[in-house]
Amino acid sequence: MWANMMNGQGWAGMGIGMIGMAVFWILIIVLIFVLVGQMLGFGSDGGRDKRPEQTPLDIIRERYVAGEIQREEYEQKKRDLGG
Repeated sequence: MWANMMNGQGWAGMGIGMIGMAVFWILIIVLIFVLVGQMLGFGSDGGRDKRPEQTPLDIIRERYVAGEIQREEYEQKKRDLGG
């Protein structure tokens, strides 16, 4: 082993190993930061739905348009919701 280190092969291998280990730990640290950031809601949208939230009035309007409720029921629910 000492003979290999003396002619440069051992030192080069050791240098490559140290660089590989540094890259490995850097990747682990970056992965931890990305995972923690996503858990805390950082990033583009934190995994949340991009659609705007529907109001109750929007929902009954959609039900009326789809024919699920009649006009009278729609008008009553609209009044109940203050719309």
